[in-house]
Amino acid sequence: EFDLAIVAIAEGRKLADVKGISYRQNGTVVHNEDPLPLTTEQLDALPFVTEVYERDLDYLKYNSPYCQYPYVSLYTGRGCPARCTFCLWPQVTTGHTYRVRSVGNVLEEMQEIKRRFPKMKELFFDDDTFTADPPRAREIAKGLGKLGITWSTNSRANVERETLAVLKDNGLRLFVIGYESGNEHILKNIKKGVSVERARRFTKDAHDVGILIHGTFILGLPGETRDTIEETIRFAQEMNPETLQVSLASPYPGTAFYDFVTKNKFLTVDSLVDETGYQKCTVSYPEVSADEIFKAVEDFYRRYYFRPGYIWKSIKKMASSREEAKRLLGEGVQFIDSMRKRRKIAQTPSPSA
Repeated sequence: EFDLAIVAIAEGRKLADVKGISYRQNGTVVHNEDPLPLTTEQLDALPFVTEVYERDLDYLKYNSPYCQYPYVSLYTGRGCPARCTFCLWPQVTTGHTYRVRSVGNVLEEMQEIKRRFPKMKELFFDDDTFTADPPRAREIAKGLGKLGITWSTNSRANVERETLAVLKDNGLRLFVIGYESGNEHILKNIKKGVSVERARRFTKDAHDVGILIHGTFILGLPGETRDTIEETIRFAQEMNPETLQVSLASPYPGTAFYDFVTKNKFLTVDSLVDETGYQKCTVSYPEVSADEIFKAVEDFYRRYYFRPGYIWKSIKKMASSREEAKRLLGEGVQFIDSMRKRRKIAQTPSPSA
């Protein structure tokens, strides 16, 4: 965490005395001792990020495919207790302990946010897993309900129905849920900690209480085959989230997933993106190649979004709101352009391991 290091450097302290930094001295790179993770008291003492947003950021210039426009995003905590082998942030930066700002501190900033951003239609909490502490989540939700704020956040697919009802009753509109895969073996390989059946029950509960879901899936995780890709596509259709995101498994250095693919020689190329910044498939398995995994992403999107039922639902949404129609049409154009770029990239086969 850089917060205290930045202050120390700005105050002119000697680099050797600043924890958590690396610097070059006499031609040699020096790595200082890492600081202890910030506590709740220290997180509460940090300035409100919305003060900086108001001063330096035009929030009206930013959009999200799953948040109502305009929206504002911020963190109420750092770290994630989950042990997913592919996830970069807990393994490399924030750690596996969910360290949080106090409820009072969060709600104090929420009171200010309505004044600072009067056109805001939605607040998004970008914590890795906001619902990791259910009592705290419920307490913050009740405060947001009193303020009349519509909000969304990241969650795992394991929240109990009673908590879902409290969150929904107090302004929660949407969850971003990392399903990752519809195959039980893959979920165990990546230490997801949420079974397919648990995700099914959570999704039914969320739909029942009226919470929308943006579902995220990953192709190319350990154990992937042609059959498991098909299984995940069918699972996504069954879960029927409002929107979805399909990513290629990216083995970031510092993660257990990276160690796995390098040890077993499943890493095909070193760069995770091409020269234009577009994500590449960098893993290849005996059962399914990198090219097949890459091409499966477009198939996944098409088979989900081009279902007659989904198209009809989108048409009804567009007919109900001019603003929603404009947003959906814009996203449709972006989707078609993105798929066009993917097909162009797919024409060049990935190098073999």
